[in-house]
Amino acid sequence: MAATAEPPQAEAAKPLLGLLNGIAQATYYGNPDITEALLRDQLYPEAAPQEFGALLAKMTGVVKSIASADMDSNQLEAFLTAQTKKPGGINSDQAAVIAKFWKNHRVKIRESLINQSKWENTLKNLNWRVDVKSQSRHIDQLNSPVAIVEMELGKNGQESEFLTLEFDEIKLNRMLKKLSEIEDSITSLTQAT
Repeated sequence: MAATAEPPQAEAAKPLLGLLNGIAQATYYGNPDITEALLRDQLYPEAAPQEFGALLAKMTGVVKSIASADMDSNQLEAFLTAQTKKPGGINSDQAAVIAKFWKNHRVKIRESLINQSKWENTLKNLNWRVDVKSQSRHIDQLNSPVAIVEMELGKNGQESEFLTLEFDEIKLNRMLKKLSEIEDSITSLTQAT
């Protein structure tokens, strides 16, 4: 008898799972094609716009709470249990669908949030070479080696910018000293935690 009761629950869970996937697509994966109207038409065509809007807002809030806390399975279980006991919260079937959704999307949503939180460009690539100056305004700089460093900077999904720097031996040593200080600072912070 339990086997015959399972398919209707699984069928009832599909629209909610689709809604959660749609929320993830629109909110975390940057898919502009996912709209409230599309989700309602595809998943809950019989629902009134206000009724669907309330469900969408509730599920978006639940997903955002779970995602912002990057909940593990124990935290998720406690959170969902609290949501089922809250007036106007979710029911146990919805909690089960949300748990399944989070299990499948946690890593991708976390990566998306990390990428969205990077407000500056990141170093994508670094190339270098050493040249010998053959022309200079000052004769003492002729035939002196210089390091040419090209850095590719950018954000994921955006066109890169290139920065080219030239270092003589003194400037290179100064830069290496500063990088060493940065490395020491990061090492001390990571060993302290």
